Amino acid sequence: MKFVSYNIQYGFGQDGRFDADRIADSIRDADVIALQEVTRGYSRNGYADLVETFSALFPAYFAAFGPACDVLVDHATIDGRMRERRFQFGNMVLSRYPIRASRNLLLPRSRTFDKLNLQRGALEAVIEAPCGALRVYSVHLDHVSPDERIAQIAFLKERVCGYLAEGGSLTGAIEFAVTDPPLPEDFLIMGDFNMEPESPEYLAMVGRNDAYYGRAPRAGLPTDAEAHLKSRPEDGYSWISEDGSRRMHLDYCFVSGGLVSRLKTCRVDVSAEGSDHLPVWVDLAEA
Repeated sequence: MKFVSYNIQYGFGQDGRFDADRIADSIRDADVIALQEVTRGYSRNGYADLVETFSALFPAYFAAFGPACDVLVDHATIDGRMRERRFQFGNMVLSRYPIRASRNLLLPRSRTFDKLNLQRGALEAVIEAPCGALRVYSVHLDHVSPDERIAQIAFLKERVCGYLAEGGSLTGAIEFAVTDPPLPEDFLIMGDFNMEPESPEYLAMVGRNDAYYGRAPRAGLPTDAEAHLKSRPEDGYSWISEDGSRRMHLDYCFVSGGLVSRLKTCRVDVSAEGSDHLPVWVDLAEA
């Protein structure tokens, strides 16, 4: 199975051009797609409904969207009915295979006074894949404060690792005349973490490196797929500044211990031009 994560920057590429088709073309081969910075009602991209746009660009895929931030932009009464335009900013998952359940997890945040800070989220999707159900999380962490990112990572890990005890979206669904969705143990956490390798936030996610054993996969500590496969170049990056002068590695795919043995490849597509970020691809072998 091929997975890809892409922060699409509201549809704007490195050249400043809005082009959703270009983004879709660069990730067309993926079985499961995790998108971040998906917007509705944003003036900068002409108030485009990117949820509908990408659902239409992948018409055979199942889709889930989680708007972490949702605020009123404007409103008008049309034909006697109130019509609202809302700015929504969040994460999306597209999948060739059924998304049996989803949850929009709102991450901890604190008020800022002179820098942008908006509600961030992690969209959880339970996917009924051919080799068995698994969870995919499309994640976007705070971009300003390492302390806030550490708090968000702690919350996220508690939800992800405590998933079986929590029961996901619902259990006992027979009372609603629907079937209980699966409760898979294995997961992929994909997205823009706004942290660099070996930073304090990164260590909070994966644990400290042992001088002899490295980072052995273990419960409670997601594994960085690219680092585990030793496929990240020393000068690797997944984000380019607007003027091209700065490059940082900010985007990742972390997997549960049960999926580590199935990791085949993990790479950043440095040829993609649809955003200031670059897509991160992960390939899992069949179970």
